[in-house]
Amino acid sequence: MQRFRTDFTAVPPMRSLGRLWDVDRAAAVRAAESVGVVIAAELSAHGVDFSFTPVLDLDYGASSVIGDRALHAMPEAVGALGAAIVRGLWVGGMPAVGKHFPGHGYATADSHVAIPTDERGIEEIMALDVAPYRPAIAAGLAAVMPAHLIYTQVDPDPAGFSRYWLQDVLRRQLGFDGVIFSDDLSMEGASTAGGVKQRADAAFAAGCDAILLCNSPQASDELLAAFDGAVPAAPRMPRMARDPARSVSLTSEVYRAALRDLARLG
Repeated sequence: MQRFRTDFTAVPPMRSLGRLWDVDRAAAVRAAESVGVVIAAELSAHGVDFSFTPVLDLDYGASSVIGDRALHAMPEAVGALGAAIVRGLWVGGMPAVGKHFPGHGYATADSHVAIPTDERGIEEIMALDVAPYRPAIAAGLAAVMPAHLIYTQVDPDPAGFSRYWLQDVLRRQLGFDGVIFSDDLSMEGASTAGGVKQRADAAFAAGCDAILLCNSPQASDELLAAFDGAVPAAPRMPRMARDPARSVSLTSEVYRAALRDLARLG
């Protein structure tokens, strides 16, 4: 979902990259890199440091909240296109945030207003939904946002409150060493932990490095009052800044070429 629209280039739905993949994989990867370049160039010009993209959820055709934000139904396609977006963002010196780990595409319920569940076993989730994170991490994925979603056969807690998902799978099995953001703690999917203070505590305890509380000013005041100025320090806070090893000089020629790719995609 594109938040900045006025005076920004309209970015086509991510599903359009998946449709191009079905016709011409090489062209789809180039277009995905161009999407990253344009996002990074235009947000950076307005002082925005990073973007909560790419969505790495698979398109099972069932999730209304993910919808056309999903790149494709195939893990190979989502991994390749997601990694290309990450690389394109780095061209503009911008870190990327992959979401919603380990995968929100299969569940039908919207975690903004419900507590969604996924009844599949760990082997299927790892083989399909988690697979795109490997190439995205290899491409330099700087941060990950877990889902407010309960994988009932794996852990009784939502992924964002689960040490199993964040520590055992994301950190140890996938080797991810970047930042973990919670999803918005004002969402209904986070209500399993209790009130806003309990939600924040659960996110930190599971291994989140930073928490988001986006759509409830009253809850934000309540949380700050509960911490009384003593917000617990995360056990680690990796840097999420420009990576000179991955960033290149973003020239006007590169930007204009990326705009042409987007025009063809739309």
